[in-house]
Amino acid sequence: MTVRAFITGGGGFVGAHLAAHLEANGDLVTRVDREVDITDPEALVRALSDTAPEVIYHLAALTHVGDSWQNPTEFTRVNVLGTKHLVDVAHRVVPTACVVFVSSAEVYGIVPEQDLPVRETYRTAPANPYSSSKLEAERFVLASHHATGQRVVIVRPFNHVGPGQSAQFVVPALVSRLLDACDEGRSEIRVGDLSTRRDFSDVRDVVRAYRLLSLYAKSGEVYNVASGHDTAIADIAHQLRDEIAPDVDLVVDDVLLRPVEVPVMRGSIEKIHAATGWEPEIDLSTSLADVVEEFRSRRSKP
Repeated sequence: MTVRAFITGGGGFVGAHLAAHLEANGDLVTRVDREVDITDPEALVRALSDTAPEVIYHLAALTHVGDSWQNPTEFTRVNVLGTKHLVDVAHRVVPTACVVFVSSAEVYGIVPEQDLPVRETYRTAPANPYSSSKLEAERFVLASHHATGQRVVIVRPFNHVGPGQSAQFVVPALVSRLLDACDEGRSEIRVGDLSTRRDFSDVRDVVRAYRLLSLYAKSGEVYNVASGHDTAIADIAHQLRDEIAPDVDLVVDDVLLRPVEVPVMRGSIEKIHAATGWEPEIDLSTSLADVVEEFRSRRSKP
């Protein structure tokens, strides 16, 4: 079945992978990025009127947790008000469209290890301005659903990784620094907190989940997208170090530490599996190898 799909944030890491996946499945895809300001309702009206989508994947957001501490007001403007404008305009222009809002598992905050894996019914307690903005945006999406009947699906992805991710994020940052150390003959690289444990999924599995949720999820519901396993950042860092630069030391730099850190996170995928049959297919070792290969390929080009 061909679906007209509209992606905000379509120029980003996940947006590019999502567009490729949708097109591979025969969907007609329009993706927009900075050329459509999601905080401008009239710009959204023009974009949605021109394309008349049946599914809107709302990925556009400021996403870097560390940056959110420095500029929380901008995170509120883009992530909260931008989302509110999108759902309001969607109801005006394409009231039968499904809005898939990509939130974040960060909204759960610090979860005691005995409560893991975290399920969608678990309480929310954001621990940083980024996650606070995502939770507030969720509330606007649900309010629109209840007030207008618009079909909406809220997704809470856990950490994801894969080719094309910005070096602002932990895996590509480690790969980039290790390759730099090799090129420059340095004996150490600076790293952040390696003691935390995170639930990583490959971005190619994540976007597959988004499409399935657009088709089969129950409107007004929240769904985790996760691997169901947690991995220590230290294990990832050492695996990458052994692959790229075995003689380089990893030195913790206080400048790279966050004001508040979630020690461990692992998500339940029971709900999404029951609704769509989805489960992850790409293991973390493959994801890491693909990121390393991509960075090496970039550097080998003239």
